Amino acid sequence: MTSEMWRARTEWPLAGAAVLFLLIYSVQVIVPLSPAESSTLAAVNWAIWAVFLLDFVVNLALAERRWHWLLRNLHELLILVLPMLRPLRLLRLLTLLRVLNRAGGDALRGRLALYVLASSAILSYASALAVLDVEQDAPDGNILTIGDALWWSLTTVTSVGYGDYYPVTVPGRLVASGLMVLGIAVLGVVTATVASWLVESVSAASANDSADDSADAVQQELAAVRAQLAELSDQLAAGHRPPG
Repeated sequence: MTSEMWRARTEWPLAGAAVLFLLIYSVQVIVPLSPAESSTLAAVNWAIWAVFLLDFVVNLALAERRWHWLLRNLHELLILVLPMLRPLRLLRLLTLLRVLNRAGGDALRGRLALYVLASSAILSYASALAVLDVEQDAPDGNILTIGDALWWSLTTVTSVGYGDYYPVTVPGRLVASGLMVLGIAVLGVVTATVASWLVESVSAASANDSADDSADAVQQELAAVRAQLAELSDQLAAGHRPPG
């Protein structure tokens, strides 16, 4: 089996596992759980994480130039390994963006808008969960509910920044910094996509108008040629008439 075949077969299962991970993490952050329930969900999350780690190992084993592939994908290894440390568990949410990028990396521009919108929604929601996870138990925290977190995420990613909600912990501020940087990048992609679509639409319309004008000009020239031929035929016919 080649690396391309493996990626093609595991693309959507990994995307489903990433969505399941997000759902479980949402329940862990938003819903009060008993110790038994919390342990069960944590075990499921670790199982999902093991699937992502297995995918990385298989891709490394199937790569033709393994060291080259490892160096190019070192960031993915860090995303997988670092969250095993409890203070860095928020980095697990980066897996969602990694899987989404893998599923949509070969998308044509016709699917780019949907891909960007999905990335924006996942980025905003994941950032809201991450901030709520670390801020809701902070002594001076003001982001205490999922509603507060979603509102903060929306105002941050759109660069509005009302300032009514803000993170007070170091991990929360790190999440906010990442959301600001990635939010600017996502908005830039959206702007570039819309601008490209408008330019292509105007160019296509201009080309169609030019083609229509050219066709009309050709028809007029043909009509003039026919009229001249008819006139010439009449003149020739008159010149060959017998005298009366």
